Amino acid sequence: MTEAQIERDLWIDQASEQDLSAMAGLLAELFAQESDFHPDHARQLAGLRQILSHPERGQLFVARVDGEVVGMANALITISTAEGGEVAILEDVIVRERHRRLGVGRRLVGHVLDWAAGQGLRRVSLLTDAENEAAQAFYGSLGFQPSGMRVMRRPLP
Repeated sequence: MTEAQIERDLWIDQASEQDLSAMAGLLAELFAQESDFHPDHARQLAGLRQILSHPERGQLFVARVDGEVVGMANALITISTAEGGEVAILEDVIVRERHRRLGVGRRLVGHVLDWAAGQGLRRVSLLTDAENEAAQAFYGSLGFQPSGMRVMRRPLP
């Protein structure tokens, strides 16, 4: 597939219940690449369903080519005291291997950024693996900048 075909055939919209299984498959692909996470189809479906059923907490987005889900992203909404209002955390950006480097990811993230701006959100933040230099370069090309903050976490029982 070429960039011109993608440009013609790509459609990005909000996800529906019918998209969740394909999205869980994409998350398995993503989590297999990330050192902090492990694929678990049931857990990924549960998380996706929670986001889908609570649009005030976030939105799920899918990229489709000829009706097939080939990419996804989600934007979770939270409140930032630093910004004095709502912000988004961009998560789970993944494009199927055969559709990478064709502009799908760029258009998908651009769509999420346009959505966030349209919602009046004040910032979009994201996390990426420290070793994933390609992802960091990609996000940098879209205007994301490194933060001085360091991620720390603690699992709960």
